[in-house]
Amino acid sequence: MPIVIGLICVCLLSLIPEPHRRQVNAVLVAGAGAAYLSGGGLGYAEFVLPVVMTYVAYRGLNSWTWIGVGWLLHTAWDVVHHLQGSPILPFAEHSSFGCAVCDPVVALWCFAGGPPVLGWLRRRPAGDATA
Repeated sequence: MPIVIGLICVCLLSLIPEPHRRQVNAVLVAGAGAAYLSGGGLGYAEFVLPVVMTYVAYRGLNSWTWIGVGWLLHTAWDVVHHLQGSPILPFAEHSSFGCAVCDPVVALWCFAGGPPVLGWLRRRPAGDATA
């Protein structure tokens, strides 16, 4: 299911026209950096990711690659929290693991330059099952 959520996220984000698409994604990466702050599972170390992600998000305002890097950094933080037993959603035990599976889907799309996915689907010739 996390992969499906990642694909839905990519489809929805791809509806935003450029150049706003990249800027919105940079803001989302910055917000993702603060997602674990309220849980405090890693103590003062929780402040590291928001600082790093703020820099990454700033660079992401002009670069899809940096946004992809941000999602992979968040993936690493998800894994740490999953192993630590401090999930992103306290009421959902495996939510950090799910997030760690979902985030790389979004990162791959970002590394591809954040293309408009639905436009690609519309342009595909009818009956072309190989694309």
